[in-house]
Amino acid sequence: MHADEVLLAGGTTNVGRVTRVGDTVRRPRRPTSEATEALLDHLEHIGFSGAPRYLGSDERGREVLSYIPGEAPIAPCPAWAYTDATLVSVAKLLRRYHDAVSSFDPSDYNWPHPIPERFRQGLVSHNDPNLDNIVFDGGCAVALIDFDLASPGSAAWDLACAARLWVPLRDQRDAPAGPDRSLARLALFADAYGASKDQRAGLVDAIVECHRWCYDVVAAAVAQGHPTFGSQWMNGGRERTQRTHRRLLESLPEMRMALGLVDADGNQVRATQPELTIRGPQLARTGIDGERQATGSNRIRRSTPTHLHGT
Repeated sequence: MHADEVLLAGGTTNVGRVTRVGDTVRRPRRPTSEATEALLDHLEHIGFSGAPRYLGSDERGREVLSYIPGEAPIAPCPAWAYTDATLVSVAKLLRRYHDAVSSFDPSDYNWPHPIPERFRQGLVSHNDPNLDNIVFDGGCAVALIDFDLASPGSAAWDLACAARLWVPLRDQRDAPAGPDRSLARLALFADAYGASKDQRAGLVDAIVECHRWCYDVVAAAVAQGHPTFGSQWMNGGRERTQRTHRRLLESLPEMRMALGLVDADGNQVRATQPELTIRGPQLARTGIDGERQATGSNRIRRSTPTHLHGT
């Protein structure tokens, strides 16, 4: 690292490899960098201020992006990251991003780790709105960063990802201290975004799938020997993942009620409960009950995930 470079904190995949040089950020290029660069160019052209600008490559072949001043919550996250005002701000930023990206055509590019096909509706979702991927300035969410996992998806998929992380929706043992207000905060998040009924239904339908997708990515990295993910996974990450999965499954009916999703007779609409499967060599196939099951599966979808995603 050159003397004029400052190492930036946060992240997992590229830890120790993302630096600041003046008003720019230098990041490693990826096989799908061209798609990300086209997306960032579109956001700049459309006038969306809530994302870095792509500025080209440096003499070492790294991506050069504009530096966005502010603060991103980095674990252990500060208390302000879980206030209602912060949650509302995140929802509004996500809505602005979706409005800006809706006119972008992703068809000509190679995108990373695809989300499940039924949640792909043309819009390029960020797919990783983790706490340390949103920059705040003056208490307001001003920008999304780290678009490494962005790919064709949908607003509902991003809403599910963000709600799980920012509400947050997880076992109370792993949640911020205090009473459980997660259902009220989920409704607040959807209201602040201005989510339609279809988007609210899509959020609930996607919530378990996006959690499973996230940990397919993580498990693949662990299986390939990623040191940071491996350490996190073996030091409580697996157990937190199972607890989160159980919480999501158990809360599906309550989420639908909190979001005002009922059938024509006013009856609660129940969703099918998929099973979480974490795959990778030397990893057991794990169901909701946490029991280990033999598996010959060794499917690896992508080798460069970005975050542990708050489990």
